[in-house]
Amino acid sequence: MTPTLTISRLTKRFGAVEALKAVSLALEPGKRAALLGHNGAGKSTMMKIVLGLIPFDSGEVSVCGLRPGSPAARVEVAYLPENVAFHPALTGEEQLRYYLALRGESPRQAMDLLARVGLAHAARRRIGTYSKGMRQRVGLAQTLIGKPRLLVLDEPTSGLDPVSRRDFYDLLDGLAAEGTAILLSSHVLTEVEARTDSILILSGGVLVAEGTLADLRARAALPVAFSVRPAPGHAPVLAAAFPEAALGEDGVLRLSCAQKDKLPLLARIASHGAAVADIDVIPPSLEDIYSHFSRRDGQ
Repeated sequence: MTPTLTISRLTKRFGAVEALKAVSLALEPGKRAALLGHNGAGKSTMMKIVLGLIPFDSGEVSVCGLRPGSPAARVEVAYLPENVAFHPALTGEEQLRYYLALRGESPRQAMDLLARVGLAHAARRRIGTYSKGMRQRVGLAQTLIGKPRLLVLDEPTSGLDPVSRRDFYDLLDGLAAEGTAILLSSHVLTEVEARTDSILILSGGVLVAEGTLADLRARAALPVAFSVRPAPGHAPVLAAAFPEAALGEDGVLRLSCAQKDKLPLLARIASHGAAVADIDVIPPSLEDIYSHFSRRDGQ
């Protein structure tokens, strides 16, 4: 399958600052990639290059087999910034009809697009009366014009409430199922952990880690945590059996071990049978993994 986005040894400098250093990656159709990194890591620079907004110094970038920023590539790409801006005097429907006309599409699609992002009820209200989350959804509706093959999203859930965030990711799931490739930058790691196919971690302009969450967990080799809740009256027995555990004020024993020791430790705990009321196995979170790879690069 030909990748929708291909970046090979991409380098970009701003004076003496090397913002991107030989970055290489590929994003295939229907895949959702989360781009993570600290402020100044190079995320925005990479997105601007993919969109054709700024030039790069060396390397290669292909967007749907085209040069980024070319007229043909712009037809295939849509972008949603963190803070969208629309004319406050226009209604949501009027704003969408305007953008549809600019793209050579039928303005009659405006209501359908607004309905897809949950704004049909407010379509004829002025955007100046919208909340930030509602304006963000107008921006998302705009990105859907023309059925783009690549979506570039920069902090797309900024200002959305929890229900709207869930609906937003449901919409992304549907777009990915239709073959749209999605490059999403976010600081809300708990959101992207379960709703993306791969993780890209930039640190100091270097792509320090790339892969699925399972791949990165294996590479990071961070410890696995266990929470063991004793059955009533059995806390002393379990505490004696697991002297390495920390016994919390809530009566729960907390242990950790290396990945390779997870199953043996689980078997040890299970061997105590009725003395154990419950067990929670807590793998390293995406936040743990992100911190691990970022720190490894000196951050």
